[in-house]
Amino acid sequence: MKMNHIGIMVGDMDQAVQFYTQVLGLRVVMGHTKVIEERESAIGRMCIAVFGEGFEGFNIAHLVTSDGIGVELFEMKNRAERHDLDFSRLGIFHFCLQTDDFATVMEKTQAYGGKVRMDIMRYHPEDDNKPAKMVYLEDPFGNLFELYSHSYEETYASDYE
Repeated sequence: MKMNHIGIMVGDMDQAVQFYTQVLGLRVVMGHTKVIEERESAIGRMCIAVFGEGFEGFNIAHLVTSDGIGVELFEMKNRAERHDLDFSRLGIFHFCLQTDDFATVMEKTQAYGGKVRMDIMRYHPEDDNKPAKMVYLEDPFGNLFELYSHSYEETYASDYE
């Protein structure tokens, strides 16, 4: 299988679109659109099946990474202000993007209301033939994301040099 898209809950659609485009370099393919709770359309029935009765509505925007992976941003009508990072909870807890420019992304993350959670680290500091680096950050809503310097395979493959 191929990765198609991820969905991220955000607290403010305009701020989220600005963050994900200006900081992470994603491109908008469909600007934010209002979806209301209703049973007449296929999308309405699908949303009730996913979110349950009483979700009332949300704004959605569709963005895409430079390699074509979709990112759906959801701003629910009834929502928390920030994502509570609860590492004892099961489920997806971060996504990862690959970049050659950690410093600029980290600087922009803070400038646009996000947070840098750690210093840049090398995965294999003892092996000069494995230069892969990483860092964890947060968007302005507390959603955790990671940056890698190398592909997933290059980072973890035991025979990579």
